[in-house]
Amino acid sequence: MDIEAMSEPHDLHDLALRDRAVRAARAEAPFDVLLTGGIVADVTTGELRAADVGLVGPLIASVHPSGTRHDAAQCIGVAGRIIAPGLIDSHLHIESSMVTPRRYAEVVVPQGTTTICWDPHEIGNVSGLDGLRWAIAASSGLPLRVVVLAPSCVPSAPGLERTGADFGPEEMRQMLAWPDIAGVAEVMDMRGVLQRGARMSGIVDAGLTSGKLVCGHARGLQGADLQAFAAAGIESDHEITSGEDLLAKLRSGFTVELRGSHDYILPEAVAALRTLPQIPQTLTICTDDVFPDDLVHAGGMIDVLRRLVRRGFPPMQALRCATLNAAMRLGRRDLGVIAPGRRADLVVLSDLNELAVTQVFASGRLAADDGRLLVPLAEGPHGAPLDTMCIPMLTEADFVLRAPGVNAGQVRLRTVAKPRFTEWGEAIAHVREGAVVLPDDTILMAVIHRHGKAPATPVLGVLQGWSKWRGALATTVAHDSHNLVVFGREPADLAAAANAVIAAGGGMAVATGGSVTATLRLPVCGLLSDAPAAKVAEELRALREAADAIVEWQPPLLTFKAVVGASLACNPGPHVTDVGITDGTGDVFANALVGAA
Repeated sequence: MDIEAMSEPHDLHDLALRDRAVRAARAEAPFDVLLTGGIVADVTTGELRAADVGLVGPLIASVHPSGTRHDAAQCIGVAGRIIAPGLIDSHLHIESSMVTPRRYAEVVVPQGTTTICWDPHEIGNVSGLDGLRWAIAASSGLPLRVVVLAPSCVPSAPGLERTGADFGPEEMRQMLAWPDIAGVAEVMDMRGVLQRGARMSGIVDAGLTSGKLVCGHARGLQGADLQAFAAAGIESDHEITSGEDLLAKLRSGFTVELRGSHDYILPEAVAALRTLPQIPQTLTICTDDVFPDDLVHAGGMIDVLRRLVRRGFPPMQALRCATLNAAMRLGRRDLGVIAPGRRADLVVLSDLNELAVTQVFASGRLAADDGRLLVPLAEGPHGAPLDTMCIPMLTEADFVLRAPGVNAGQVRLRTVAKPRFTEWGEAIAHVREGAVVLPDDTILMAVIHRHGKAPATPVLGVLQGWSKWRGALATTVAHDSHNLVVFGREPADLAAAANAVIAAGGGMAVATGGSVTATLRLPVCGLLSDAPAAKVAEELRALREAADAIVEWQPPLLTFKAVVGASLACNPGPHVTDVGITDGTGDVFANALVGAA
């Protein structure tokens, strides 16, 4: 099959195409494809109605009573199954799935996702504008429609972290001038917006002036700050922390991208939505971040919908949020509904409760059948960002917290207490031969700058309330600066894991007893692999098992996924970054040491 025929853009305004569609709708010409015997999920009216659907090229030409037409180049019987619009993921980071866009499409299209809205700010933070150009090129020619946004927070917390690039207002205006950029990606520097700093005001203003999307990240904002964030021109949010938070953001006019990556929020979110007299048209659904093993074995958008339905969200409402509502948010009038004149992105489901996908059509072509992608994928573009590990090999000494002037005795340590919702803590530690002995209830978190913009000198922080560790875990998947981050207690383990990741060109590694037990190689930006997603998923599964053997996880807060967000300095609370330890409201500390006890 011709790859280009499957890709965007299809010019639906082509007069010859419309002429053909009109003639086919009037039975003056045959359809190219006719789906017969199905039940259309009409997300506009909320109805389930028996109907056949006739396609001409990438267009839906007719939705008409069952059995009234048989003239088509190809008739496909769907035998009482549900025909729904293709799913639209309203916010995600492909990078979290650790594969390139073509490998991502290979997985999610058979699951029913036909459009995604991608914020590639992980790639932007590592490889700058050149990385963004590669991301756009890598998203073309796919059976998956990729709507690309311009990263707004490179870095996400200016002054608190260093990344591989710096996107200010001028870079944002440049990206928004590119025709392939649909808007401003999630604005994460909430402080910069609320304090009316020139940098963030200029970035948001560039988005507003362009007339394109301006997307947000409003984690923890409430009351006056939430109102102010909306008043600044931010239009959306996916950082939902509770049912009441969800309602507050809907009431404030945000388009909410209800995400599946925080499963423990979904029951409360569904309960809150069921208190409303109607489901708002400003509610969409997104995946945000999905690791490759979860993507392959559970699914992306289809998994989020299934979990919402299991928690009591009506299936038709879930479909509407994931199709029509999302299309309206993206300003794509051609998507999101099964009706004449719209784009023929269709998903055939065996039922509404389990949402089992049997066939997927992308722009009128059968793209997947029974879980198999039918469209051959072209090779990715040249120029993938490789060789992004600007770090020499490290030694055990790099992971020893020193107490200058103290050979023996005790010192006070400032700690970052609790995962995810961090707060300042304090601990007393012994010193032996000038080296701090970590208290039993703490671990070391080392952050090493890897982008070549500053010395690769480890910043050593101390985490408290992170369970017991019997080894170390190193990762360059570390939102959003994606520096090299290493967790553990013993210098030999920390150095072994860190050096394995450096040698791999980026990725993750686990070590115990001074030896590496698992490595996940992610050579593109230190974030992605172009191997098939199933292979990457298997390698991540092995690494997770190795991590399970060295740490006692405490869900829902202390999980494997918590390690990749532990240095996210734009979120409230203290964090360790390559600059130091800070909560963004005061001083930046060089390391965890306070002074003599």
